[in-house]
Amino acid sequence: MSTFVLIHGASHGAWCWNKVVPLLTQHGHTVVAPDLPGHGEDRTPIADITLESYTDRVCQVLDDHDDSVILVGHSMGGVVITQAAEYRPEKIRKLVYLTAVIPVNGQSLRQATEEIRNPNFIEAADDESYYSYKDEWIVDIFYGDCTEEDIAFAKSMLVPQATSPVLEPVRISERYYGSVPRAYIECLQDRILVPEFQKKMYTAVPCEPVLSLNASHSPFLSLPGMLAKHLLSLS
Repeated sequence: MSTFVLIHGASHGAWCWNKVVPLLTQHGHTVVAPDLPGHGEDRTPIADITLESYTDRVCQVLDDHDDSVILVGHSMGGVVITQAAEYRPEKIRKLVYLTAVIPVNGQSLRQATEEIRNPNFIEAADDESYYSYKDEWIVDIFYGDCTEEDIAFAKSMLVPQATSPVLEPVRISERYYGSVPRAYIECLQDRILVPEFQKKMYTAVPCEPVLSLNASHSPFLSLPGMLAKHLLSLS
């Protein structure tokens, strides 16, 4: 049996995996879905949130398990699992990028996504310490194929996203990060990390296998069964 560690993306929390967790545990696997600092039920102040604090949270989870895990990152979570793999390569059996950003060494999330970045999607705080997604864009970019019930729940759970982790570059090496096997699950209806951009990333930083979902940016809500099936195939 495997241990899955599921890392959410920007403005989300562990809640986004609620439909997927039982589909994995019913097969006997262990699943851990932590809230990153400042997300979900975690109340870390925005001023204290950094890429390092995100990565520390993931490393704490990895250190709590004796065996190596399958570490899954969604969207922004791809940056977090990338940096965690540099620090704990021996604790990770496989990295799984779920329609996620794959940064290269020295690259921040902002830099990695510059070519597809649309500032119209967000509203930044006056001091630019955090930003929120504009309500009129949320469904289109996140939940295009989700039910009204799931959309209402998700929108009620979103939190402001600290800017610092978006601007801080990853520091990784072939010796450590590069030693960890990688897989990618692409979402073919994604309107924020569009399919062409996903392919560009997993081609530049090769992943094997590459699996596909005919889903928007949030398959954990719209296609949890198919997502769980893909994750189980990687275990």
